[in-house]
Amino acid sequence: MISFNIPPFTGDELEYIKQSVFSHKISGDGKFTKLCTEWLEKRFGAQKLLLTTSCTSALDMSAILSSFKPGDEVILPSYTFSSTATSMVLGGANLVFSDIRPDTMNLDENKIEAAITEHTRAIVAVHYAGVACEMDAIMDIARRYNLLVIEDAAQGVMSSYKGRPLGTIGDFGCYSFHETKNYSMGEGGAILVNNEAYMERAEILREKGTNRSKFFRGEVDKYTWVDFGDSYLASDINAAYLYAQLMHADEIYDDRMTTYNDYLEAFSPLEKKGRIELQKIPDYCVHNAHMFYIKLRDLEERTRFIAHMKSNGVCAVFHYVPLHSAPAGRKFGRFNGIDEFTTRESDRLVRLPMYFGLTAEDRAKVIDVALDFFK
Repeated sequence: MISFNIPPFTGDELEYIKQSVFSHKISGDGKFTKLCTEWLEKRFGAQKLLLTTSCTSALDMSAILSSFKPGDEVILPSYTFSSTATSMVLGGANLVFSDIRPDTMNLDENKIEAAITEHTRAIVAVHYAGVACEMDAIMDIARRYNLLVIEDAAQGVMSSYKGRPLGTIGDFGCYSFHETKNYSMGEGGAILVNNEAYMERAEILREKGTNRSKFFRGEVDKYTWVDFGDSYLASDINAAYLYAQLMHADEIYDDRMTTYNDYLEAFSPLEKKGRIELQKIPDYCVHNAHMFYIKLRDLEERTRFIAHMKSNGVCAVFHYVPLHSAPAGRKFGRFNGIDEFTTRESDRLVRLPMYFGLTAEDRAKVIDVALDFFK
């Protein structure tokens, strides 16, 4: 069976993990945490980046830093992972789901303004499949209505919008380094703080409510509990694994793009015949080949396609069930306007195997088995 995903492994991970273990500093903010942070900040021009235990915890931090009050609302897509919504609920906000664009599966920037009320406090832009939302329009709306913007760039590491790395545009950006992502530390993530007003508090929040980071920089002679906080520090062992990925970041990127382009070439004729629809990459976006998906006619055809792939040794999978249709979605939020595309498009989408090291032979099998379905 050709797996849908295999976590990336470059060959240097075990050596770096060994170095971390023998340094006797395996908790958060050790040598490899610092190395990863420096690399990421420099590569993406980030003002402040903090490694976290997951993208969920990075989203949690962004929600807590936003200081939502009872009755505050956050606008977000329903087509996203539960963490996007759960973190906003943790922060105390009510959820307002808005429809997506069928071409990118991202929040439709033209429908956001209609969802804004006197209670709206923030917009969460989810960059699905590493393809950027229309950030100029979203940031313009946010400025005009005095709203915060949180970028859920879990899938967007190494992607950009008009030359700007995803995660660095809104007030906060959130990355994932889960095993299913392009660059992995098993479980892990990062928060990018792009608004200086929140930088010091972000450090305090991440360090259990203490000013410990200032102490380690020599800015205070002792550290103490100064505010609410939690423990969001990733283990340095995990960071050691990630550092090996970052040292091969361009190699991983190129490898995934090779798979993406092979798929694109193979399935474009089917799209021209009207049998499927392919992922769309707007001109303003440079994507990272996080995934390759196709859209079939409807849910029934997608179900048959997935079964066909599985019976022929290929794991192809669907993705999110819209959150507004889930029990928790109905409990914590509401859908604004008409669900024109969210449910319909989510029912049609199927993802093909995509990971670093997918061999040419396996790519060819995925393509052959998929094309056989449409004969």
